Amino acid sequence: MNRTIKHAEDLRWLIDHTGGFRAGYVTEIQILKRRLFDEGSVREVPAGTTIAVTIHYEIRGLARVAKLTMTGVTDFSVFEQDGIDCSSLSVIQAELNARTLRFWFDPQGELYVVCDEAHLEELTLPVITAQQAAELARWTFQGLSTDGPTIQWLLDELNQAGLPCTWRDAGRSVAVHPAVQWEGSLRPADNSSGDENNLVHAMAYSPPEGQGFGLLLRVFGIQDRRLSRILEVLADRITHRFPGNCLIGTTIIPGREWERWLVQEHRSRREQ
Repeated sequence: MNRTIKHAEDLRWLIDHTGGFRAGYVTEIQILKRRLFDEGSVREVPAGTTIAVTIHYEIRGLARVAKLTMTGVTDFSVFEQDGIDCSSLSVIQAELNARTLRFWFDPQGELYVVCDEAHLEELTLPVITAQQAAELARWTFQGLSTDGPTIQWLLDELNQAGLPCTWRDAGRSVAVHPAVQWEGSLRPADNSSGDENNLVHAMAYSPPEGQGFGLLLRVFGIQDRRLSRILEVLADRITHRFPGNCLIGTTIIPGREWERWLVQEHRSRREQ
């Protein structure tokens, strides 16, 4: 889901689509201030401010991660007192006045932005319940193409990578959500640990808006390098084969930037 918010009808769509982000919570705020060097005055001058707010919320039985990027920012407030969590939202307020957008993310105005334009990026996935085994990692991909990877495609790619796996259907009597197409677990063909809780859970689903597909991968069990490799290999093959966006933690990144993110993550772990 990608949409620019600039006119009154765009703003009405945003509030209707998100339900005003009711009962959501802010997970990340990014502030980017651009400055340019002015040769005449031999000084750096402001060249615009951009603020991006990432929000997790649920609506109509679906979990959503939205990144609202506001450009041409002329006024803003990002304030949080010590000991007070201002990340929880009740419902945001927004208005368009003289072609200027105003967003109030909380009643006190502690998170407030005035801007020329906003852009919404969003990933959607069915609401999932916790499992008994510990979840070690999670990776979500929302593709733009109509046809996504099949179970056999996942198995073939892992086999080519030297990580042969077996597949077991989830076997639910009732699907998590009607959007779910298939669900099950991948286990190394040679499960030397013998622990049935060591697995990579895979769920394919249809996004509620427009074309495309969603794929959620979760690693369960104990720390196992092979399971991490299965997740990394599948993420690498999927982002190379299908255009779309990834959700890693609370961050939405284009699929083509997955490898760069992974390299940076490995480097930061080595430095710790």
